[in-house]
Amino acid sequence: MKPLTSYTRKLDAPQADALQQLLRSRGYAFDTVPYARFAAHRESVNVVFYESGKLVVQGKGTQEFVEFVLEPEILKQVELGYEAVLKPEMFDPRLGVDESGKGDFFGPLCVAGVYVNAAIVRAWTDLGIRDSKNVGSDRKIAELAGAIRRTPGCVVSVVPIGNEAYNRLHAKLGTVNAILAWGHARVIENLLEREGQMQPAPRRAISDQFAASKATVARALMSRGKQIELVQRHKAEEDLAVAAASILARHEFVTRLAALEKRYGLKLPKGGAGPVDEAAKEFVVRQGLASLVKIAKLHFRNALRLM
Repeated sequence: MKPLTSYTRKLDAPQADALQQLLRSRGYAFDTVPYARFAAHRESVNVVFYESGKLVVQGKGTQEFVEFVLEPEILKQVELGYEAVLKPEMFDPRLGVDESGKGDFFGPLCVAGVYVNAAIVRAWTDLGIRDSKNVGSDRKIAELAGAIRRTPGCVVSVVPIGNEAYNRLHAKLGTVNAILAWGHARVIENLLEREGQMQPAPRRAISDQFAASKATVARALMSRGKQIELVQRHKAEEDLAVAAASILARHEFVTRLAALEKRYGLKLPKGGAGPVDEAAKEFVVRQGLASLVKIAKLHFRNALRLM
């Protein structure tokens, strides 16, 4: 097996403080990284600790750093190489579901699902698959999405909800959570329709808990979906299957957003603040207010400000 080149885990505050001090004492060069409490590099290893509490280590020296620095001096325990013993559930056959575009005024909402088993998890050991929010560029997202799709035995489903359909659904269902529940349920159903391609069959479907009640998604499940255990939890993207789904969903979102930019000859910023309003004004000047439904989510405050 190739040496590990990417590693992710959670650290508590004392562990993070100890790691930062250790990196300084060993001559690491410190960098500025968005959303990071600290980031440092030396030779073949990059270390980033995010405000969320997540540590990401990358580079050719990752495995050596984890085995000889992080585990013995910070974690005070040995885990790397013993995952099958310490975390046997990570090899269970399961579905992971996640979405992208929920917080973006422009572009669609995209929901994706991925089936993984033990062989797939092992095949991804060296790929650096992680929550798409921790992937630095759209190009890297595209590379990882391609690798996921090419993995033998991996089954995927992506459901894009274009802006006009999204706005109709929001008018009908009333909330973003209801749309998300429908999208997650549709993806799970699509995957289970291909259950014959999944060996062994998935035991559960895991997704982030975006609604106050777990019943929101459960009620939206269709016949096949009701036959599988549904696991909803906060920070579900820490599960590899959900992280892979987040990458596929993000890739679909950025691809479709780029297509909208090409179609209308206008840069459409991600998110919902700053330059988004200026781009929306420019679009309305060129295309008219009635056309906004084709590229934007009309329940956002951005649309209300335009009107």
